[in-house]
Amino acid sequence: MSTDTSTENPETAPAPSPGAAPAKSSTGHRRLLTRRDRITLGLMAGVPTILHVALVWLTALASIALAFTSWDGIGFDSIHWVGLENFRQLFTSNPQFWPAVEHNVVWFVVLILLPTPFGLFLAVQLDKRIRFSRVYQTAFFLPVVVSLAVTGFVWQLVYNPDTGLINSLIGANKPGHYIDWIGDPDLNLWAVLVAASWRHAGYMMILYLAGLKGVDPALREASSLDGANEWQTFKNVVFPTLRPTNTVVLVVTIIEALRAFDLVFVFNKGAQGTELLSILVTNNIIGESSRIGYGSAIAVVLLVISLAVIIPYLIATFRKERRA
Repeated sequence: MSTDTSTENPETAPAPSPGAAPAKSSTGHRRLLTRRDRITLGLMAGVPTILHVALVWLTALASIALAFTSWDGIGFDSIHWVGLENFRQLFTSNPQFWPAVEHNVVWFVVLILLPTPFGLFLAVQLDKRIRFSRVYQTAFFLPVVVSLAVTGFVWQLVYNPDTGLINSLIGANKPGHYIDWIGDPDLNLWAVLVAASWRHAGYMMILYLAGLKGVDPALREASSLDGANEWQTFKNVVFPTLRPTNTVVLVVTIIEALRAFDLVFVFNKGAQGTELLSILVTNNIIGESSRIGYGSAIAVVLLVISLAVIIPYLIATFRKERRA
């Protein structure tokens, strides 16, 4: 009577060939990831998550908590609970707060009315695949990839009252005829907005160009066969299909207006007519007399305004994904 010798000792079993299927565990499931793979994936996902939580969420929660306190930043024992006192002073007795809110609103209105339509116009022209369209696209998008601080230094040279480009062209660089574009409270905000619009137009161009690439060419052909001209096709066919892009553009523009900081800080540190909420936060937290609790209260106001815009956008986006 023969015995079954098909069962071999696992320790003496031959090693699998390079092309063999993954080995099975004792429970019968295939082991897709080795221990080394799991450690690598854990580090790749864990380290960025820890940094994000520590640098974003914890700091945001700390700012919200500090908004209800008084703290000069020297020692944790100097933190004193003041409740809503910081917000009361902010809304009633700070002469810079409401002008800063007004300037942020003006920033948004200018960006949505001037560079945004101009970016749409550039996108429509480049979508026609005109000659050298890649060169034009790169030239218009270049300000977007350049640091805002560098952009501010460039426009400082343009606005220089003595040797600047604008004053030299209009003859306002002579003694007694200077135009101080940065120091004049009636001009400096608009001067900064010109620089911001120069950058924002390229950003909008890319967003709208991506949206135009998603328009079905059959819609344009059908409109052309119906006798519609180019403007009628764009107004009645192309632009309505850009509704998702318009939503993104609106949210991005609001966020850009709220987080505006670099250009203004480089120009004149947010003084004499260019006050912004972000500038007030910085001046109160890292200024000569640190009022971290008060600066955190301004940051909380800025956070609430931002969330009031972002949360409805996210809700609408998630609803569309569920319907799809």
